[in-house]
Amino acid sequence: MFGWFKALMPKEERFFVLFNRHAELLVRGAEALKAVLDGGDQLAENCARVVQCETQADQVTLEVIQAVRRTFITPFERSDITDLISLMDDAVDQMRQTVKTVVLFELREFDPLMQELGATILRSAQKTAEVIALLGDMKKEADRLHVLTQDIRQMEEHSDELHDQGLKEILRTHGRADAMAFIIGSAIYEHLEKVVDRFENVANRVSDILIEHL
Repeated sequence: MFGWFKALMPKEERFFVLFNRHAELLVRGAEALKAVLDGGDQLAENCARVVQCETQADQVTLEVIQAVRRTFITPFERSDITDLISLMDDAVDQMRQTVKTVVLFELREFDPLMQELGATILRSAQKTAEVIALLGDMKKEADRLHVLTQDIRQMEEHSDELHDQGLKEILRTHGRADAMAFIIGSAIYEHLEKVVDRFENVANRVSDILIEHL
């Protein structure tokens, strides 16, 4: 009887396809952001790539939210779906905020620790994409998901260390002689560290979902 009832209801949307599409944009955005921090002649183009990824990710987020509203049967709780895609979107939003600051202050060169943070962001995005790709079979992949989410948390701890080291370095080099350089550098470090924070939020939400469904 219930099978017949389900057959009449709207089918489960392709949530995992949309999640994976968004995760791909996270990686592409992180690649572009890392390229921004490398400087060079393509800096403006790479900033534009980050903005483009963020815009496309917003569209995917909207598709997920609309799908939740019109779908009778979802793969897990509706609130979990909307929370997860919103947290993923926060990460690429923060990437855009970073390049917005770069453009605003017309930055062209970046400290080595900023570049290392860019590499950490890319690794976090790649790990997050791997996590999202496994969600469709979370029971089978629970152990691997646990390892990956822990890896992302460890990268967030590393990003905190880089952030603090970077602030100390710019304070040492610019703190007294060039207050504006210190303020701008601090803002960039803050934005970069927040990107990794957003990936940790995604990892924590996935861990919550695993606990609820295993």
